[in-house]
Amino acid sequence: MNLLLLGMNHKTAPVEIRERLDIACTEGFSPLGEIRGLPGVEEALYLSTCNRVEILVRGREDAAVEERLRELIFRHGNLSGADLARCLYVYRDADAVRHLFRVAAGLDSLIMGEPQILGQVKDAYRRAVEEEATGIILNKLLHRAFRVAKRVRTETGVANHAVSVSYAAVELAKKIFGALRGQKILLVGAGEMSELAARHLLKHGGDRLFVANRTWERAVRMAAEFQGTAVEFPRLGEALREADIVITSTGAPGYIITGEMVAGALKRRQNRLLFIIDIAVPRDVDPRAGAMDNVYLYNIDDLQEIADENMAIRKEEAARGEEIVSAEAEEFRAWFDTLTVVPTIVSLREKAEAIAAGELERADTWLRNLDPAAREEAALLARAIVNKLLHDPMTTLKEETREGAARAYAAALRRLFRLDGTDGEQ
Repeated sequence: MNLLLLGMNHKTAPVEIRERLDIACTEGFSPLGEIRGLPGVEEALYLSTCNRVEILVRGREDAAVEERLRELIFRHGNLSGADLARCLYVYRDADAVRHLFRVAAGLDSLIMGEPQILGQVKDAYRRAVEEEATGIILNKLLHRAFRVAKRVRTETGVANHAVSVSYAAVELAKKIFGALRGQKILLVGAGEMSELAARHLLKHGGDRLFVANRTWERAVRMAAEFQGTAVEFPRLGEALREADIVITSTGAPGYIITGEMVAGALKRRQNRLLFIIDIAVPRDVDPRAGAMDNVYLYNIDDLQEIADENMAIRKEEAARGEEIVSAEAEEFRAWFDTLTVVPTIVSLREKAEAIAAGELERADTWLRNLDPAAREEAALLARAIVNKLLHDPMTTLKEETREGAARAYAAALRRLFRLDGTDGEQ
């Protein structure tokens, strides 16, 4: 196939190394154009995300291609030789195909099954097409990668089940309320995970956000960011009466939401459910609140346990995804091998038909004595003999394509029949 993929990702390289390449490629430099211009490179794709940088090329059989790509990465990433040796991975041919399929399907992502990577691969392919950097092989390969990603998402559960703490909170809220439309959210404190959970809840139907923080300016600023309402910290108990979902993550040394505060709020809530997510360490919410009727209280350990269980489920589903990747990679290999045998089949048929036509021409001295219908019968007989002679070797060649041994047979046929003096490999 002459496919070569070089890259580094979250598994092999720290972010400070990955970002060097990304920064270099956003400052007016077109890596795709330079990659495509390297000697020996015929097709190219450049993929850059916050978690990976990869170059995929197809070209002539040239051992120097890899070295040229390494030099490009070395130069534009301002990397050391030790960085390259430690962080760079290299895949060729079938391994490159399999890796690309796994990336597109989200099986190689930091969060297994995440869907964003497929859009990023599609964007990279679109840019490559716009810059005329792709051809028949990469075009076919990328479209097959998109198909693999769709199959993995629809035929497995690898993208289901929350695997982050913040998103696990959303899944729990859905189970408790059924739907999040119209639910009011109270965000207490400015923790990163609690803020992310609030974003997820609003995205999935949460109606309005209230923000309480010990620093009033911070509460106002965050409320404005979410188009919500700031709440003075001393009025936290009153806010509990209105909220349906409470997310708290402060740095307080003790409980800021006491059992008495929750009990007081419940008297004014008329049996409305109260879902409290306490992501703080140490905890912000008195555990006694979780024993009260109509109160659902979860802390960081509860959410992490849910996320871990869901990750285990995703890993099980990923095994099914890997089976899909393997099957699709084999199909792509078989398709590619047909590109090798088709020229051989065409050349063999052309030579056989040329021989038959030449013999008919030499026999013209006696064929001309036949009537037109008889001459046509003789021509048909010659073509039938050619077809029967070629049927078995051509069928075998196609069968060997599926078995992966077509190249050797094609080379043998080209040598045995002296087909244009080449070995038939492309």
